[in-house]
Amino acid sequence: MMQPVGASYKVQRRVAGINNIRLDGMTDLVLRAKGKSVFDIGCNRGMVGYQFAEQGASVVHGCDNYEVGIQTAREVFADLRFVEGRFEVVDLTEGPKALNVFNSPGYDIVLCLATYHKLKRLMEPEELTVLMQFFGRWTRKYFGWRGTSDKPDENEEEIFNLDRDFSGVGLKRIHTSYLSSELGVAAIWARP
Repeated sequence: MMQPVGASYKVQRRVAGINNIRLDGMTDLVLRAKGKSVFDIGCNRGMVGYQFAEQGASVVHGCDNYEVGIQTAREVFADLRFVEGRFEVVDLTEGPKALNVFNSPGYDIVLCLATYHKLKRLMEPEELTVLMQFFGRWTRKYFGWRGTSDKPDENEEEIFNLDRDFSGVGLKRIHTSYLSSELGVAAIWARP
């Protein structure tokens, strides 16, 4: 249930880094946003999607289990006239069926930024593979992933798992960036 905003509500920082480095290592995707559709897995308050919208994305959708963040994203995108924005509260531990609410055949760019490690704690490995392969099939052009800076030892394992999962759905890793010491590793897979 959504917590009411009032005297008892305290705004919390929910992301690593600051807005201007949020996509460090992934700016190539932002530069390819014009006219594209984007889906943000674990979109929080929609600020990454907003950066894609600023660069001309025509569709920005996202999901998160954080109701206050989803409401914020909806409010932010309500004023963007040339972008179809849609943000839904979704429990991804329910697997691909949880995404039926979007009724979409796929997106040009799918993002999974500092979310995989959270899903890994909540889902069995086989279930996570099914979910990631669903997202891989949903990806028309590029899938962007970011690990987490507070668990750097897990990042390489996650990249290995995504390479394995995506090879079965036609995506190949084309970029890996270790530039961001504050945010962790970033990687991009593409559909040839």
